[in-house]
Amino acid sequence: MLTTLKNAFKIKEIRNKLLFTLAMLVVIRIGSQLPVPGVNRNFFADWFSRQTGDAFSFFDAITGGSFLNMSILALNINPYITSSIIMQLLTIAIPKLEEMQRDGEEGRKKIASITRYVTVVLALIQAIAMTVGFGNQGYLQEYNAFNVITSIVALTAGSAFIMWVGERITEKGIGNGISIVLVINIISRIPADLSNLYGQFVKGKAPATAILSAVIILAIIIGLMVLVIILNGGVRKIPVQYANKVQGRKMVGGNTSSIPMRVNTSGVIPIIFASSMMQVPVIICNLVGYQGTGFWAEILKGMNADNWCKPAAPIYSIGLVVYILLILFFAYFYTSVTFNPIMIADNMKKQGGFIPGIRPGKPTSDYLENVLNRIVFIGAIGLIIIAALPYVFNGIFGASVSFAGTSLIIIVSVILETVKQIESQMLVRNYKGFLED
Repeated sequence: MLTTLKNAFKIKEIRNKLLFTLAMLVVIRIGSQLPVPGVNRNFFADWFSRQTGDAFSFFDAITGGSFLNMSILALNINPYITSSIIMQLLTIAIPKLEEMQRDGEEGRKKIASITRYVTVVLALIQAIAMTVGFGNQGYLQEYNAFNVITSIVALTAGSAFIMWVGERITEKGIGNGISIVLVINIISRIPADLSNLYGQFVKGKAPATAILSAVIILAIIIGLMVLVIILNGGVRKIPVQYANKVQGRKMVGGNTSSIPMRVNTSGVIPIIFASSMMQVPVIICNLVGYQGTGFWAEILKGMNADNWCKPAAPIYSIGLVVYILLILFFAYFYTSVTFNPIMIADNMKKQGGFIPGIRPGKPTSDYLENVLNRIVFIGAIGLIIIAALPYVFNGIFGASVSFAGTSLIIIVSVILETVKQIESQMLVRNYKGFLED
């Protein structure tokens, strides 16, 4: 990867793209420190420190601290991510959107335009909810119409600005703009997390204990990274043979291809959906100030990830079991929405393709579905291990970090994808140079 970056900086065109991307990321980090006018930042920091769930912590991690600082970029790219997921699901459900997607570049531009509008609407809704909800609790220095409107406009505009920056990185930078913005936000929190781990397990300990703790922490981080890389790179290739056919006076076909089926077919989506489902009741109770007791209070404690895997209260770890089952469910659900074996089998049949040993039509779709179910299960188990291990270490040892689990999958996936894009751009540039010569 370092060699790729070194070689990329030798090419002026790619070097300019990298520098443009870096400049945009610097702008984002500066914007993450600019507070929303009229906000009482001390109040919000105190409120945040009293929260026990990890939903707000993860939200703050993927916003690069903007949420905790309540900067103008507090909402960051979360509305855009939500909008993209909604549009992806609606594309499957609404024929008109599905037709747009099949129209090629023009159709994708229309869907992208709709996604932008949905993003602004979602950002506006979230800005109103946050301003009104927190404003009543002292979030604003003075709870009046001017400060409320200013806060709503600032938060909505900040989210739209982040979306614009991400698209500029995609067009004028190295590509994959939104994902790069997300990764830089998460990475910005890593130094603070490593400092906390150092202060908790290394600093002030006996030399032997400190060295052993540092080695164990490093081994766990590297092990999780290796698992993420293996999970992202795992592919099951289904061989496809195309029959010979006559077109005019020529015989065409007869070639062999394959259908690549990723082990982690749904990416990080199942973890995000499962985390959201687990934390919705906790977030609602926190916002409305619910401090109940009895049965429902115990249920809420079980949903709170901070209570999982604690030896003193193992009953609350039932919440972790529910979390694991939700990841498994959403892995199958999201894959069923985005991967259609029947459509693939029909397309193969129309093109004269078949899987060796499997008859075209329904037997092919049944075969693909069976293979897909096994692959999804393996991928879901990998996701569960990556997502659950941080909670186990947090519950037993109190080691809470923001770059493990979901964040680690995002970081590794985006970095690998970005490196591939840089390599492809270098390859295209070399081809152009060869043709010009």
